[in-house]
Amino acid sequence: MANVTKSIDVDVPVRTAYDQWTQFEEFHHFMEGVEEIRQIDPTHTHWKTSIGGVEREFDAEITEQHPDERVAWNSTSGTDHAGVVTFHKLSDSQTRVTVQIDWSPEGLVEKAGEALNLDERRVEGDLERFKAFIEKRGTETGAWRGDVS
Repeated sequence: MANVTKSIDVDVPVRTAYDQWTQFEEFHHFMEGVEEIRQIDPTHTHWKTSIGGVEREFDAEITEQHPDERVAWNSTSGTDHAGVVTFHKLSDSQTRVTVQIDWSPEGLVEKAGEALNLDERRVEGDLERFKAFIEKRGTETGAWRGDVS
């Protein structure tokens, strides 16, 4: 199983960063390779991705979610993966966002990508695009403040 952990500091309050992250259907704006995410209900999503020419569809379940603190998930179909994103208040106007993803590379392309650390670069790039997206907007596109344990 591959593991990636990356962090970035964003110049928005923790609530803004967290609220934006709960808007899964907006991920295509900053996550490379995400074509579509459909929110099925408060804890289930359906993903369509195309990464390195490999197209995938899978379902994921939010397993833990606490406002302004963390969102954790795991796949329930398709690609085997799980992860957590945490939000750390650095000041009233700055937040550290940390993403940790565990996944099982499938096929030659994904295994080669892991060996070349392309997965780490992708997560880092996604975080940089999230930073640019939320800082440019200055506010979230929506929010879901529910708690999942």
